[in-house]
Amino acid sequence: MTEQPQQQANKWSFDSILIKLSVITAIILLLLIPAAWIQGLISDREGYQQEETASVADKWSGRQLVEGPVLALPYRKLVTETNSENKAVTHIVPKTLFILPQSLKIKAGVKTELFQSGIYDAVVYNSNVSLNGEFDKPDLAGAGIDPADVLYDKARLIFGITDLKGLKNNPAVKVQGVDYSPEPAAGDHLPFENGLQVNFPLQKDRGFTFSYDLTIKGSNELNFLDIGKTTEVEVSSDWLHPNFNGRYLPDSRTVSDKGFGAKWHMVYYNRPFPQQWTDLDSVLTGKKAQAEAVFGVKLQLPIDQYRKVMRTTKYSTLIILLTFVSLFLAEMIKKERIHLFNYALIGAAMVVYYTLLLSFSEQIGYNYAYLLSSVSTIALISIFTASLLKNGKVAALFAGILSLFYGFIFIIIQLEELSLLFGSVALFIIIATLMYFSRKITWDKH
Repeated sequence: MTEQPQQQANKWSFDSILIKLSVITAIILLLLIPAAWIQGLISDREGYQQEETASVADKWSGRQLVEGPVLALPYRKLVTETNSENKAVTHIVPKTLFILPQSLKIKAGVKTELFQSGIYDAVVYNSNVSLNGEFDKPDLAGAGIDPADVLYDKARLIFGITDLKGLKNNPAVKVQGVDYSPEPAAGDHLPFENGLQVNFPLQKDRGFTFSYDLTIKGSNELNFLDIGKTTEVEVSSDWLHPNFNGRYLPDSRTVSDKGFGAKWHMVYYNRPFPQQWTDLDSVLTGKKAQAEAVFGVKLQLPIDQYRKVMRTTKYSTLIILLTFVSLFLAEMIKKERIHLFNYALIGAAMVVYYTLLLSFSEQIGYNYAYLLSSVSTIALISIFTASLLKNGKVAALFAGILSLFYGFIFIIIQLEELSLLFGSVALFIIIATLMYFSRKITWDKH
């Protein structure tokens, strides 16, 4: 007769444990709601940063794309048409032959600085860009043009950059040893939206060399347009965190504590532009063509605080789950009950942790913010746990477990590329540890 009540008590104890675990699981799921709100807050703050960065770029100068040069050679074409009286009428139509360089060499030195706007940083730079190369004589026969119709004395060399506001000098363009001063490009069928041009007399059946220097300023990116039959670009900078973008990666690159250097060498076989064409003004400015021909470097900030905080919040569910499991195991081992409301309070403290991390990181940087927020949260939860369990040793052990969890997340955030490998191994060790301690629990005799 005594065994049946004992079995019923054990069953009731086991059922109560399952009920408590179910409620704890529900608390964890409910805590996902404020965690999602915090991620939305981070996105909003990141949006404010991007707005401030765009404002800096608007006032300083935006990302720059070095374009050109292109030879524009005007010619006349006789066109015969039938008028309203059904008579043949011949008139002259102005046309333009565009020719790309046979070779183009670009060398750019980039000096960067951080421009602070409020609590946000933007990368701005000053750059000296030297360009030189040569053009072959125009292939008039291939274009079906009569040499007698070409206006050699009205030849133009056209080049440009994305944001002319960033041009700091009036470049002297040297064509076949003669200096020319450029003017804003004007007229129909221009190859670039923001272009400069020099007018010069082109010698018949002759190619020519050119060179000019650009002193420009910009922000975030410096890119180049692959338009030479052979294009060589060399970039050096004091920036420590380059991100090479575009279709072409550099053939060689070095990154050190003093900056980076990169070199590109490209031939025209993969270039999306013909060597010469007539009239069409969208050949170089088409989005698809530029996507296939633009390359350069993005002067990105090292993984900024918003991206780090966002990545940290994605581990919030894991941290809360592991913390609750650890607290529940401590409760079962020490035979000290912790009320579900206290679980909710501890979960709320762990959610508020991320708002602390976000707000502090905007002021003192991610690393110090992580340390300050983690120490504050661990201290709060540990003191609260000590008062609940009436056991300082268990609270100290729990503080060590929390420190291990937060340290584990911090290392994952810093590793980036190896985060998956390190995280998987660490999680395996954590689960194995929890399995070891769970052996000491007699589930039906609590």
